Amino acid sequence: MADQDEWSSNANEAVEISIVQAGETSPKTLSSFHPQFTYPIFGEEERIFGYQGLKIHLRFAAHDAYPNVEISYDQRFQTVGDTTATNIEEVMKEWIPPISFTKNAYFNNRIQADVSAKHFKPPGKLIESYTSKGRNFEIWLGELTDPGVQIILERLQIFVSFFIEGGTPLALDDAEWTLARWRVFFVYEKLSQFPSPNGSSYSIVGYSTSYRFLTYLPTSKPGKAQDDLSSKKLQTFTLPPTEPIPVSSLPSRARISQFLILPPHQHHSHGSHLYAAMTKTFLASPTCLEITVEDPSEAFDDLRDYCDYTHLLANGTLGQITLSTNLDPKLTAKKRGVRVPTAKILDTALLESLRKKNKLAPRQFHRLVEMHLLSQIAPHARQAGTARLTQRARTSDRDDKAFYYWRLLVKQRVYKKNRDVLMQLDHLDRIDKVEQTVGEVVGDYERLLRRMVEKAVKGEIEDGEAGASTNGGKRERAKRKLVVEDDEDEDDDAGASERGRKRNRET
Repeated sequence: MADQDEWSSNANEAVEISIVQAGETSPKTLSSFHPQFTYPIFGEEERIFGYQGLKIHLRFAAHDAYPNVEISYDQRFQTVGDTTATNIEEVMKEWIPPISFTKNAYFNNRIQADVSAKHFKPPGKLIESYTSKGRNFEIWLGELTDPGVQIILERLQIFVSFFIEGGTPLALDDAEWTLARWRVFFVYEKLSQFPSPNGSSYSIVGYSTSYRFLTYLPTSKPGKAQDDLSSKKLQTFTLPPTEPIPVSSLPSRARISQFLILPPHQHHSHGSHLYAAMTKTFLASPTCLEITVEDPSEAFDDLRDYCDYTHLLANGTLGQITLSTNLDPKLTAKKRGVRVPTAKILDTALLESLRKKNKLAPRQFHRLVEMHLLSQIAPHARQAGTARLTQRARTSDRDDKAFYYWRLLVKQRVYKKNRDVLMQLDHLDRIDKVEQTVGEVVGDYERLLRRMVEKAVKGEIEDGEAGASTNGGKRERAKRKLVVEDDEDEDDDAGASERGRKRNRET
């Protein structure tokens, strides 16, 4: 029997990825890096059996991501009975296009001799340009029905498996009506210098995809439907329609799916620029009603919180929201059956109006509101925790009173979202669990607020670049402590990509 360790290679180390462009005499490598995950391709243990000195070199043209894979090794295991070396090429055929397996010399020649590269422009339309670290970048938006978008996305999709934990490549052979619901945002660097006259001025930095979830819009309020039927004329329509209905013309929620900045470009604020360009696009769309995210990671949550919070500050939304503390203490008496008077503490009608205007999902908007209201409470009250809340609503300290009412609102949200789980606990355990969770929420908000202040002082913006499903940075987050699954966009749709590994959340 073969020695497993002697003939087993670490797949993450064996695979090397390079971004290349035409050089003076041969392709020039712009950057090289290793994947973070390979278990979708080579199995949970991320090992490849049957080789010594194994190297799998994946190269991609910087402008159009034309791929090439080169497999080399010092020795290959000779088959013994049913034990044989992994057929690497056969395994990888499921993850990269067939053109990837051309000879190394052919790929080099194509990169060097491709005169069309210097005229290359990313597919779709240019929607944003920006400068970072003295270099120029562009963001392009394309529809997945565009063949040019499909070609580049097909070549790049292996990065989803390499860097987004639980990420699933899109099915590019779906019906056109389904493809029309996907949009792709590409980030490119606009190079100012390149060593070959055939070189392209574009180099891929990252990309993100979004999906249109069609949304039903009721024409009447609940309870008034019968009155409306009797007072309005019924509309008639024909199915199937005489003319195709463009997906873009239908009301929808935009769901950000994959979100990836390649490792060489991470920590240069490209994630923030890409997210901002996407939300700007969604906000400008008259048919997009809400912006959601599919299975966000902790790192992406931080990026999203930072971008959304600073946007709401800049457009004056958060400045309109205040916490009322002039309540009759009896309304919040610590007795069973006494409900939190939310409408008296916050202007709920205003909140819903602002939420819809900014097209944020309820959970995300309410978290940002909580974070903002917490920031308005003096540090002495926040840092003391529950120690200063013995008098609760009767305290004479304005900030203590505000912190008390703020905690009531957060407790209510936590309890409502997790009621089914909490009801399985004893009454006292239930109280302790909610108190614990609220304390962790406070800690997480304080961390985010400190981070925002630090970046504002330094003149920086958030640099989190992780994918919408990636697990990079496995830090415990308070908002994931207590809980049942929470999908802020609860609609299910057969056209969407499969969800990655499930994650627990607090709200």
